Amino acid sequence: MVGSATSLVTPGYINAHQHLTGDRLIASCIPDAITSNEAIFDWAVPIHSMHSADDDELSATLASVAGLINGVTCTVEAGTVAHAQRVAAAAAATGMRVMLGTWGWDAPDVPFGGSVGEIIDRQRAVVEQFPVGSGLVEGWVSLVGHDLVSDELFVAAAELAREHGTRLTFHMSPHAGDPAAFAAAGRQRPLVHLHGLGVLGDNALIAHAVHLDDAEIDALIDSGAAVAACPWAYLRLAQGVTTAGRYADLWRRDARLAVGCDAENAGDAVDVLRSAALLAGLCRDGASDPFLFTADDALAVATCRGAAAIGAAARLGSLTIGRQADIVVHEREAVQFSPLASDPVRQLIWSSDGRSVSDVFVAGRRVVADRVCTTVDLVAVRQAAAERGRWMLAQLRR
Repeated sequence: MVGSATSLVTPGYINAHQHLTGDRLIASCIPDAITSNEAIFDWAVPIHSMHSADDDELSATLASVAGLINGVTCTVEAGTVAHAQRVAAAAAATGMRVMLGTWGWDAPDVPFGGSVGEIIDRQRAVVEQFPVGSGLVEGWVSLVGHDLVSDELFVAAAELAREHGTRLTFHMSPHAGDPAAFAAAGRQRPLVHLHGLGVLGDNALIAHAVHLDDAEIDALIDSGAAVAACPWAYLRLAQGVTTAGRYADLWRRDARLAVGCDAENAGDAVDVLRSAALLAGLCRDGASDPFLFTADDALAVATCRGAAAIGAAARLGSLTIGRQADIVVHEREAVQFSPLASDPVRQLIWSSDGRSVSDVFVAGRRVVADRVCTTVDLVAVRQAAAERGRWMLAQLRR
């Protein structure tokens, strides 16, 4: 029997931006007292460049299990996978639903970089191997973004996504550096510039979009592009979300908004409910508006609105006939639910998080039972991850 008389059942949670490889093997090891640029280019990118195919599968397996036990049933990979087939294998083994891309940037002297043609060929291989609707793994076109992608590559990637009926995702403006870099290159603000190139559209998912101006918000709304907000990452990396974030403005204008957990050295915990509650709190407090972004709204961005933002509302995000059976059961016998509130959603968002998840189903398959992942030998995976993580940290310290 699954659940009890006090159980709360929700749709599976949508993690709209997660680095499944790299950080997981050195989770929470990158120091706090460095800049976000140092965290990425002195730590995260070198770690990614060390990853073998085995490491990518190992990392993705552990990250997927971490998400599943917190109720995450669908993950949009952030586009930093070198061995896409091995990450797909991890998804198949764990039961996680994954939107999967690969590295896409043509800046000079970067790992996994290349010419526009080379990058587009890699992206095409992923979207053709994993067509939309063909299974748990779905191929997306993914770019690193920031100021590390040429206009030519942005445009070619957008055209490839449209050609294959899939989606495009990239990073932009988690910190003030991206608008500054675009200005230094004589270009307009990033999202205004990309909208002018025809890159933005209703199939685009922009990770972060913290430092926006009014014109960029207009470009987002006009294009129909969606945003994946990862609020814990901005707090962990001190990127200015409390002073510059515009998510309350996006919400008021009914922008397409989802939440993500980012990387396990930027946000760290793979817990969408935790991220959704924080996003709600930041919006409410920043706007000094107690009527803005309620607990019901927080649950929506983790489920139905999150599914809409990633273009999967017809399949995911609600407990409705005709949708995929991605289901989460929360056990409300723990002390944080005592006594039971009259509004279970309010209590779930403000008093709990993924730790109250007891059972999870993806496409009707039970992948978590009584808080234990049923699909993976977690003891062996954790041991292998610890060994590889120690080796990678030792290489960095040389």
